[in-house]
Amino acid sequence: MRRSLWGMLLAVPLTALGQGKEAKAPSPAAAAEVARPTSPGVNWEGQVLRATGAGAPDLKAANPAQARLGAERAAKMDAFRNLLEQARGIQLSAVRTVGDEMSREEVRGRVEGAIRGYKVVAKRYFSDSGVEVDVEVPLAAITASLMTAAPDTAIALNAEGAKKYTGLVVDARGLGMKPMLAPRLLDGSGKALYGAAALSDESRATSGVAAWFDSLEAAKKATLVGEKPLVVKATGLKGSDLVLASDDAKALAEVNTRFLAEGRVVIVTQ
Repeated sequence: MRRSLWGMLLAVPLTALGQGKEAKAPSPAAAAEVARPTSPGVNWEGQVLRATGAGAPDLKAANPAQARLGAERAAKMDAFRNLLEQARGIQLSAVRTVGDEMSREEVRGRVEGAIRGYKVVAKRYFSDSGVEVDVEVPLAAITASLMTAAPDTAIALNAEGAKKYTGLVVDARGLGMKPMLAPRLLDGSGKALYGAAALSDESRATSGVAAWFDSLEAAKKATLVGEKPLVVKATGLKGSDLVLASDDAKALAEVNTRFLAEGRVVIVTQ
């Protein structure tokens, strides 16, 4: 009986296994040619975490359509597990990872809830009714799940004067800084100029603290920082924080920095 089921399953065209848009599934050859949008893992420039999940069809399914639907559910569960495993290894700061924070049950629940909100960005169907899915979740969602309450110490932003700049590019090349979810910028005295505490309530839920680039030229052209970003130099590290050159720290304090409340910051590390 099982053999005859699979004979029927393999004989049914993939286009007949679904409805609506999903009915246009690629053939086995086409499925093999569908490229993944990017490799799984953290995309620090795009501020997203990506993963791929795979699901095999249930041999006990009543029909091929159910077999494929079951495979898709399994693929999504696999993708969620892969996202969660990768999220654990993301640095929150120089000494803490997301996994460290998830040792607390309430934090683990919030992080898992944020990751369950992933978006499916690609699907691949195969002739045996197996399915692969590519998914992604914004890093901002993970960061927000770790910082549900407003920070105790807000960072005052300068809202006076004309909006001269559209974003901030921090040149941190040569300092050995590694990408993380919650970096801060300090002046020479240790005063915080930017960090998660500077984000508005809305931006805290939708924008990451900073994108990370390995090219200064690419960073200057990033959509995130707009057409006229202010470029500053970081001259040192203080734990997980970047210390800005004194002249640049002064320049940042003197201009209208409302763009910081929207997380329009890029850090260059190489």
